[in-house]
Amino acid sequence: MQEERRLAVLRAIVEDYVATEEPVGSKALVERHGLGVSPATVRNDMAALEDEGYIAQPHTSAGRIPTDKGYRLFVDRLTTVKPLSSAERRAITTFLDGAVDIDDVVQRSVRLLSQLTRQVAVVQYPTLSGSTVRHVELVVLGPERMLAVLILSSGRVEQRIVEVPVPLGDDALAALRSRVLLAAVGQRIAEAMAALGELAPDPEELPPGAPSVVPGADPRTVAAVVDVLLEAMSDERSDQRVAVGGAANLARFGDSFDTAVRPLLEALEEHVVLLKLIGEAGSGGLVTVRIGAEGPYEQLASTSVVSTGYGPGGGALASLGIVGPTRMDYPSTMAAVRAVAGYVSRILDES
Repeated sequence: MQEERRLAVLRAIVEDYVATEEPVGSKALVERHGLGVSPATVRNDMAALEDEGYIAQPHTSAGRIPTDKGYRLFVDRLTTVKPLSSAERRAITTFLDGAVDIDDVVQRSVRLLSQLTRQVAVVQYPTLSGSTVRHVELVVLGPERMLAVLILSSGRVEQRIVEVPVPLGDDALAALRSRVLLAAVGQRIAEAMAALGELAPDPEELPPGAPSVVPGADPRTVAAVVDVLLEAMSDERSDQRVAVGGAANLARFGDSFDTAVRPLLEALEEHVVLLKLIGEAGSGGLVTVRIGAEGPYEQLASTSVVSTGYGPGGGALASLGIVGPTRMDYPSTMAAVRAVAGYVSRILDES
């Protein structure tokens, strides 16, 4: 009973401190939260919570504020993820359903997430390594030129021009298209690359008159098409790309500029740092909360991160989340992060 009451006191302290940005006193707790006990009892509970390291007194004669340990207990045992309102759900659907491609999805997501949480939002672009090949199309543009189109499960579309050493007839083109689709579609990138590589041995190493792996297609042309597809699949630029939105929200935390805001502003310039902050993409809708010193960077010990993975079919191609000072509304932030990730995943499923 005593433990439950103290947990209720801790929850009230966290909620009030996040809302008011001021240390919380026992009298205010009794007046605002109807704890059903006297201010003296609340003071005793606060003293016990302070002894255990869950709250701290920033200066003499002040109220108490949560510590990182207190926030962690709040998130692990006390937080109920707030359901989004119907208006918020409609806003997410309306805003994201208008996206035209994966770049637009990412940019819309980061703006929406920063608006919902009033924090800095970070969205990683879907990674190639976790994608599967949905379709490959080969289009003849002229006697010596083709267009190769690669469509991935992430919604990413790559288009490359292929210079064709020897023109393909209709039958040879159909055979090449069939072999490419058989080798790549439905495969993860690594497996697709390995299978495509088997279609195109080095033409210079083939004995004179050796038949092509693809009937009717010159080995040099097959090699040119495969090389272009492999180059598109091995383009790793997106794996290190992130979109960031809502940096202006940090202005709300001017009182902690040197300890929380300045280091975070510097981190926003380094995409590798941001990728490590939001962590590995987790599947199954699991939302991860890292508070203060739990994060990977000592200089960001006053920062918390709420993140999750997103991707089609319940898998996780990439991560998204928010970063900001530890004084944040964790229940609402967790709900927003989970909801946006769910909607983005659905869009990728349907794309």
